[in-house]
Amino acid sequence: MSVVAKTLGVARSNLAARKTGKSKPRGRYRKAEDADLAPLIRAIVDERPTYGYRRVCALANRKLRAEGKPPVNAKRVLRIMQNNGLTLERHTARRPGRTHDGVVVALRSNCRWCSDHLEIRARNGEVVRILFVIDACDREIIAWSAIANGGVSGEMVRDLMVAAVERRFGVLKVPHRVEWLSDNGSAYIAADTADTARALGLTLLFTPVRSPESNGMSESFVKTLKRDYARLAILPDSETILAKLPGWIEDYCEVHPHSGLKFRSPREFIRLSA
Repeated sequence: MSVVAKTLGVARSNLAARKTGKSKPRGRYRKAEDADLAPLIRAIVDERPTYGYRRVCALANRKLRAEGKPPVNAKRVLRIMQNNGLTLERHTARRPGRTHDGVVVALRSNCRWCSDHLEIRARNGEVVRILFVIDACDREIIAWSAIANGGVSGEMVRDLMVAAVERRFGVLKVPHRVEWLSDNGSAYIAADTADTARALGLTLLFTPVRSPESNGMSESFVKTLKRDYARLAILPDSETILAKLPGWIEDYCEVHPHSGLKFRSPREFIRLSA
């Protein structure tokens, strides 16, 4: 048998197992209970096709807990998605590494807020620019504004600052030090913006030039909004984008699972931390 195994290029133990009929058929591992979870997982993937298995698992467990059922393991969700061809394509792009030694994430809410803006282009060429501020701990979008076919102005930034302070504290001055992290755009470094920040009690911080990863919290939201929301919608004009934005941001804050929050949504994290 050793000669046969060597000729075939297989292990001798494999041939012995085949001879005795004890070898197991090869193929993906499956469990009978997987059939009960597959429809739930498929429904989530159909609604959110850009989600990986961990976020799908988080949403599936929310629904299972709401129905009084035990949660499912993430590896099991991955196996079911693989068996049904529901996983995302593997990302193979290579990019040069860039060192970033700064720390953006805050250990508690209302210590550091990150602000930035992005643009979403409609099919007819119109552009909507969105200005926002996000908490570096709980990831909630505290305040935002949008403008069609126009630029982000200093007045918009100052209005955003006021709205954020009112939203989180209910007053027009923060009760403790709150950092406001942004890039060096003209709307952020304007003298009137600095005066408004000082009046509200905000401490302005700026990222280094050409270093977007220094404001990684904002960059992550920009990527998520474009990938998980804008890219999946038909956007013929700017009016459509402006109409969909409130729903997108509400879904992001209330439903979207974050790996940094143990796959809870921002508001779910806030409620559990209260």
